[in-house]
Amino acid sequence: MPNRPMFSYALLPGLLAAIPAQAQDFTTEAVALRADIVADGLSNPWGLDFLPDGSAIVTERSGSLRLLVDGKLSDPVAGVPDVRARGQGGLLDVAAAPDFASSGLIFLSFSEPGDGGAGTAVARAKLVREGDGARLEEVKVIFSMAKKTNAGQHFGSRLVFAPDGTLFVTTGDRGQGDRAQDGQDHAGAVIRINIDGTVPDDNPKVEGWLPELWSKGHRNIQGAAYDPVLGGLVTVEHGAKGGDEINAPEAGKNYGWPVISYGVDYSGAKIGEGTEATGYEQPLHYWDPSIAPSGMVSYQGDMFPEWKGDLIVGALKFALVSRLDRDETGKIVGEERMLENEFGRIRDVNVAPDGSIWLLTDASDGAIVRLSRGGQS
Repeated sequence: MPNRPMFSYALLPGLLAAIPAQAQDFTTEAVALRADIVADGLSNPWGLDFLPDGSAIVTERSGSLRLLVDGKLSDPVAGVPDVRARGQGGLLDVAAAPDFASSGLIFLSFSEPGDGGAGTAVARAKLVREGDGARLEEVKVIFSMAKKTNAGQHFGSRLVFAPDGTLFVTTGDRGQGDRAQDGQDHAGAVIRINIDGTVPDDNPKVEGWLPELWSKGHRNIQGAAYDPVLGGLVTVEHGAKGGDEINAPEAGKNYGWPVISYGVDYSGAKIGEGTEATGYEQPLHYWDPSIAPSGMVSYQGDMFPEWKGDLIVGALKFALVSRLDRDETGKIVGEERMLENEFGRIRDVNVAPDGSIWLLTDASDGAIVRLSRGGQS
């Protein structure tokens, strides 16, 4: 995938070496699946990325960052920034730089403590390996939500590299919907920055908007990926009671929350002006009732050619994986729900270089689950 560092397939056996022989088998509409627990005992794992040497790196919402080497989890990596781990906040996503093999850089999103409470932030750091352990050096916060509050919800937050090297950062409205419509607020938005935190010259120039803003009107984006099919970013965000959305955020556009929504308030009351209004974009897809979506990928792997180009979305509410079937233009034409209640709440979805799909389960004893083709290791 164009937003991931180069990876040596020869190193993949080392990453999988300690996967136990026992596996669970599942049948889907077109594919037989094998599910292996790669690792467990993680404290609410939130984000994962693969490194070029065959290892992986994973965050725990409580504030720890760990390496997965030869199927074993390392001790916590030293040097992680301070996080405010409360409610939905904590250490969130992780992404290796596209040039990680030479730079050693990783990027972390997290709930940053500060005046007034906490807000979504992104730090850049160099990962230095020491035998079986590691530490972070040259840690620098490159993005920080200016307005911090004591609310414990709706931090976002996914990190996605675009092919041009810029970094997309997703945020939530922090539980205050009006912030998603305030152009002087980083909340409820997609942010686009350079890897040093500066603003790209071709960011949208919208009157009244902060220069880092790419799009606004989002409630709480917890899944995002670069999509070669549409040639841009795709996101998935939580609605209220219904109204979870898939969007393809475009520069300078407003996606409506809380002016329009396909859901209703938790009280049952109507939200805003209804499902559409002038000046606000429509989603590519929505769920009603809500599935509480989190991690998402645009599947481009070779292991499941039947799913090539589909969106694979993890769900918290029904503890399932949703496969959104798409045609060659990227239009969503159907949905298959898989693995319901088999592994618990699915927080993140990733595609390994061999095309297998890796899930993170959101639990105090969370796990990394690898999905491969039935009958294959």
